[in-house]
Amino acid sequence: MSILWKRTMLALLIVSIAPKKSDGELEQWCIADEQTPDGELQMALDWACGKGGADCSKIQVNQPCYLPNTVRDHASYAFNNYFQKFKHKGGSCYFKGAAIITELDPSHSSCQYEFHP
Repeated sequence: MSILWKRTMLALLIVSIAPKKSDGELEQWCIADEQTPDGELQMALDWACGKGGADCSKIQVNQPCYLPNTVRDHASYAFNNYFQKFKHKGGSCYFKGAAIITELDPSHSSCQYEFHP
């Protein structure tokens, strides 16, 4: 089989299993890029929860998204909250290269990540 055919089939598979809303829009969340060092994530997290306007109340102690208590997990929650809140007003999932888009819902146990179509 040719490499082009394999890539085409892989792309079709991904598109067919990606979660979609009823209107056909792909669901997307914004999370911390695993390759970004914690120091850079912390700066982006501080911005998102401060001047960025994300609601970071759920990553505070004793709240549903506090655990796991890591910079990466807290940044992912804050990045997604900002992205969902502002994506239709010009906000992006960039954070100086510290974040990426995923089509896999990053919610876990009691921590539910928002998605707004």
